[in-house]
Amino acid sequence: MPTLNWIGKDKVINHHMDVPYKILDHVYGFDNGEQAPKETNCGNKIIHGDNLEALKALLPEHEGKIKCIYIDPPYNTGNEGWVYNDNVNDPKIKKWLGNVVGKEAEDLSRHDKWLCMMYPRLKLLHKLLSVDGAIFISIDDNEQANLKLICDEVFGGGNFINNIIWQKKFSPQNDAKYFSDNHDFILCYAKSKSDWHINQLKRNESHNDRYKNPDNDPRGVWTSSDFSVRTYTPEYDYEIESPSGKVIKPSKGRCWQTSKENFLKLLADNRIWFGLNGTNVPRIKTFLSEVQQGIVPLTIWTHDEVGHNQSAKQSLKMIFPEKRTPFETPKSVELIAKIIQLSTQENSIILDSFSGSGTTAHAVLNLNKQDGGNRKFILIEMEDYAENITAERVKRVIKGYGENGKKTEGTGGNFDYYQLGKPLFLENDMLNEEVSLEKIREYVWFSETRQSYKAVNQNEEHLLGVSNSSAYYFYYYKDELTTLDDSFLRKIKTKAEQYIIYADNCVLDDSLMQKYHITFKKIPRDITRF
Repeated sequence: MPTLNWIGKDKVINHHMDVPYKILDHVYGFDNGEQAPKETNCGNKIIHGDNLEALKALLPEHEGKIKCIYIDPPYNTGNEGWVYNDNVNDPKIKKWLGNVVGKEAEDLSRHDKWLCMMYPRLKLLHKLLSVDGAIFISIDDNEQANLKLICDEVFGGGNFINNIIWQKKFSPQNDAKYFSDNHDFILCYAKSKSDWHINQLKRNESHNDRYKNPDNDPRGVWTSSDFSVRTYTPEYDYEIESPSGKVIKPSKGRCWQTSKENFLKLLADNRIWFGLNGTNVPRIKTFLSEVQQGIVPLTIWTHDEVGHNQSAKQSLKMIFPEKRTPFETPKSVELIAKIIQLSTQENSIILDSFSGSGTTAHAVLNLNKQDGGNRKFILIEMEDYAENITAERVKRVIKGYGENGKKTEGTGGNFDYYQLGKPLFLENDMLNEEVSLEKIREYVWFSETRQSYKAVNQNEEHLLGVSNSSAYYFYYYKDELTTLDDSFLRKIKTKAEQYIIYADNCVLDDSLMQKYHITFKKIPRDITRF
């Protein structure tokens, strides 16, 4: 499989492993139209912070559980005229590049910078995606070819689903230098193509308009198709007599679809249509009642089907009539809703790590209201507008918005707002004692089991839980050293085939540890970094 090389690739190819693990600090919950300090624990999250670090912070709770990822990363057009700087010269990105890539970063082209920025984020997104999930990425021609190659590398070329074309504009740009730019791409990859299944679209009136019933067939409306085919079979080349008495043969090089015996059965079942006058070339009927009720989606999505940039800007203006938002090319709610409809079920989790104005959450809330679903959204936004635009939009969508008689009813819903917090490990590799013990326990449990942590309801202070017949203990206090000794063993109440016990020190005899299948792990040295 062809791979893409660029300056700095060797520095970032495994960088996702070195990203510091930071906790998520809860700021407030929003429920029933009210904001309060208490966490709602509803599953909907908006996170303000660097999306690379935020993605890492999501792993203990969400690795392998995200059904649909949609991202709208910087297109890298070189345009620096709007707040989300898509020339990859944002000071935060430049600082990161300098730290990760080093001196080479001074010589990088903007394409190298973009690839260095995207690659570790895609690696973490791949980890978060469920085995039956898919990722959809909006992009244009500036980086589409590069993105396709690095996605082949991260997700596997065999998991490529399709490259969708979205008609983002409907009028020509007469000032364009070469071609009028009227479309974007949406690359789609599955985590595992054999495990991912696309939902078919619901039929609507436009799909059914071509079904008629000119002969009042009791089976209902139908449409017809040519009864002849190009794949010539001599025994299917026979004469047919129409109801008017006209003798009809297939045109030269064609034959009928089936044998004369089968044709007579179809004719007796009123499946053959010769037109109202009974003189036309025969056609075969297909009844709407026999057609699958889902529509296979096309790879070209038109503006009248899923909206366009201008309609998305108008929608933002309705939500924020009092201010001008910084988004020149926002995505429409209808576009994201279609992606979610095609790729999720009613309880799925949808992640957007370049969330911008919050369109993905808007689409999720709309769909839940329409079909009674319980889909959850996770938004990540690194820019300072995460609170006053991204989260504020979601609040207004939940409560309802609009003015001057054009009020849009609220969807209802809730979410929790987080800031990216402190690192779990300090630069000297010691545990950060400013981090809560519960967050440390959550990390250690996940590093051992790759399972989400749930506090155990047992009268054992240091028990993390039991997984695969192994009991895990984390014997730790912030203000004193702990020692694994006989006294601690006597306090263990949980029966297991083996015991993994974290402590600062261990004074147990090796033979005793082998007898009771005990593995000692030293804090913080033996805590796995992921």
